[in-house]
Amino acid sequence: MKRLLKYREFFSGLIHLGLFIVILFLSFCFRFEFAISSLYWKFFLESLPIIVALKFVIFYYFSVYKASWRYAGVSDLFNIIKAATASTMTMGIILYFVNLEVDFPRSVLILDWILSIMLVGGAKFFLRLIREEISTLFTQNGVGRKLLIVGAGDAAETLIRELKKYPDLNYHAVGFVDDNPAKIGTQLHGIKVYGPIAQLPELASSLDADEILIAIPSATGEQMRRIVHLAEECDKPFRTIPGLDHLIDGRITVNRFRNVEIEDLLRRNPVKLDTTSIERFLTGRVILVTGAAGSIGSEICRQIIRFGPRSLVMLDRAETAMFQVERDLARYVELPGRIVAKIGDICDEGCLTQVFAQYKPEVIFHCAAYKHVPLMEFNIREAIKNNILGTKMLAKLANRFGVQALVFISTDKAVNPSSVMGASKRAAEKYLQMFSRHSKTRLMIVRFGNVLASQGSVVEIFRKQIMEGGPITITHPEMRRYFMTIPEASQLVLQAASIGKGGEIYFLDMGEPIRIIDLARDLIHLSGLKADDDIQIIFTGIRPGEKLFEELRFEEENMTHTEHEKIYQLKMNGELTAEIRQALEDLNTHLFDKLNEDELRSWLGDIVPEYISRDDLRSEHKTGR
Repeated sequence: MKRLLKYREFFSGLIHLGLFIVILFLSFCFRFEFAISSLYWKFFLESLPIIVALKFVIFYYFSVYKASWRYAGVSDLFNIIKAATASTMTMGIILYFVNLEVDFPRSVLILDWILSIMLVGGAKFFLRLIREEISTLFTQNGVGRKLLIVGAGDAAETLIRELKKYPDLNYHAVGFVDDNPAKIGTQLHGIKVYGPIAQLPELASSLDADEILIAIPSATGEQMRRIVHLAEECDKPFRTIPGLDHLIDGRITVNRFRNVEIEDLLRRNPVKLDTTSIERFLTGRVILVTGAAGSIGSEICRQIIRFGPRSLVMLDRAETAMFQVERDLARYVELPGRIVAKIGDICDEGCLTQVFAQYKPEVIFHCAAYKHVPLMEFNIREAIKNNILGTKMLAKLANRFGVQALVFISTDKAVNPSSVMGASKRAAEKYLQMFSRHSKTRLMIVRFGNVLASQGSVVEIFRKQIMEGGPITITHPEMRRYFMTIPEASQLVLQAASIGKGGEIYFLDMGEPIRIIDLARDLIHLSGLKADDDIQIIFTGIRPGEKLFEELRFEEENMTHTEHEKIYQLKMNGELTAEIRQALEDLNTHLFDKLNEDELRSWLGDIVPEYISRDDLRSEHKTGR
């Protein structure tokens, strides 16, 4: 392969050498109107080797010969302009200090500069034009699928260039549809822009489109719902490209086409990040992420990689999931050792100590937790051990090893908890707030609600039930939850962490709560089926530990705005009692092992007085409270 590249570069250099000769000859011809005197003809022949050699070296320095002729782009043109300018200026300087028998015509230098850009750049772009346009003609005359693209913005323009670049994909666009009056009737890469979007069904029929592509990554959930409704009327397959928050590397490519998902219908305005503050917080540092193989942990890792950490240490005990995350992230990283995958348990103090001693993390994102509410109701020992004791151990080691910041991922279920899971996360919040008062590490808490399409989420369960033909099971018709997409939640976690001073609780703006039954109907609809006809919906009753509505904060928590519009800071009025402080300090493996499950539940109720256990909830339901 390397030898082939060298041959290509060698032949490219020869072609450019020939072009330089032609360019200088034409420059003289144009200067003297094709009537070059014998004196200047001699001068041309004598100066030719020197000028061509000089240009050859300078163009080589600017890597012009290495650029692909097949995929020439704007950056290649800029390189040619820089090389031509540098060679012209160098020749001008040399001629100024050298005494010649004949004055060198200065206009020849100007003509040489113009022709160098026109002929060298033109040759490259002409080859690309032939490849793209002729291959496109063959594709259009063949059986390629006709694509009607909704949206005529930057994303659509990029996709058209991609389709021209890769004709083997067998797609060609027959038109764009857009609501912008200034765009309607214009052309993009020779393809007409129609509109408005409300005419999508009629246009799809008149243009005989085979498929519809929604190419508006900035569209909100409301806009997507409208477009999807119109696309369904066309009775043709339709797909989309991911939202802006999913485009980790910022690239919009053909291989990102995918079916419309529930996340698209619930999109909100893209998160506007203060990347400067996040870069200061992450760039060049060693970052440790616990629970890195989970939904939030893995996405936080993907987001962190964008900001160039010195190294990213990922810790999780799920071997297979960790293997997949490491493989996925490897494509974003060039330097070996930049990503480190460690298999380990946050409750294993020896493992944690070894990780801290070996990698010396500077920032920690603590995502490891048990999160499934009904399951934790019957596994209280593991919930307390993992969610509280593991967090306590991590915070103490962070302080001992001089970690600069630790960010704890909490949940809205920690507010007036009715579950073991929520109460355990609230107890962990309390411990971190207490410990932050004398810790060298800045300890911050970020609280948010349910995450769409996370592992084991309601969306994942519903999709499986739909694939099996139903029914979809919902606990209660009025069950509502706050939802965020995984990228949105992860980006806001990074933003909150970058502005935290230590000891704060941040909660993320999650918009309006969504009825679970509406979520189920949307998923059935996107699967091409009808609710109640094709897929039945049945109600099973509220499970242990569940509430109809989740809350975002305690009444006694003061909410203040931060510099970011989607992040709020909470401050609890009052202090932890001495008994709660002592109980949190006393919690260790030895004490933990002495208590049975009832005693652990009682201990948890003492730590989190606002915790309503499942037994209390039963009594409330019986008495009608």
